[in-house]
Amino acid sequence: MADLELTPAQWDKILTFLRGRSDLYVGRVEDCKRFITGVLWITRSGAQWSASGGLPAEYGNWNSAYKRFGRWCDRGIWADLHQHLADDPDTEYLIIDSTVVRPPPTPRALPKRRRTIGPSLRAQSWRVQRQGACRRGRSGSAPGGRFILTGGQENDITQAEALLGEYVIGDKGYDAQRLRDYILAQGMTPVIPGRSNRKVVVVYDAHLYREWHLVECLIGKLKRYRRIFTRFEKLSRRYLGFLHFAAALIWLR
Repeated sequence: MADLELTPAQWDKILTFLRGRSDLYVGRVEDCKRFITGVLWITRSGAQWSASGGLPAEYGNWNSAYKRFGRWCDRGIWADLHQHLADDPDTEYLIIDSTVVRPPPTPRALPKRRRTIGPSLRAQSWRVQRQGACRRGRSGSAPGGRFILTGGQENDITQAEALLGEYVIGDKGYDAQRLRDYILAQGMTPVIPGRSNRKVVVVYDAHLYREWHLVECLIGKLKRYRRIFTRFEKLSRRYLGFLHFAAALIWLR
């Protein structure tokens, strides 16, 4: 499987962040790198942590790595890593979208009556104009992001007000008059096409709306990591830990 090792440039930036935290003891650099690489292996492969078919021994003791990963999730280290690497974004254009992340067929983490419900992942992405029109060739601008987890049964639009900026770009799923009124009341501009059954035609910037594909590209890249594509975690903060780590790696490419 490709992308199971950190490049020297990626590791240097991650290590710089970790050493910059006064509340974190890095310890031996080799051991810390082995732990981070082990988390990358779990994130990419989607395998269980346990020794039987789980984390290879070359990445250290699986139980120790599992507990350390959980501690970092609880302390917000993965989220801070992502925020640090994606610092100073251009938030003029904020693009919102969502995707459903379903649990495995028989997740032991959930009560039986809720096994059909998976958390919905809502992502906010922006264009990094300070890097130029395109950071990685034809793939579009480098994605940053902020994420909110909700129940999979919730409508996309319920979290939209928490993910807004100067220009709010969204697809027809966000076409609700209440949201449009809220955006305008905040001095922002909605760039949202109207639904086909709308009685009153809405006007929006069709040229600016072309940027909406960037958030779909971000979600598509995140779903290349199997631990994100399918939810195995019992706790949402553990799932968000994998999500922020994967987003940080995407930013580092």
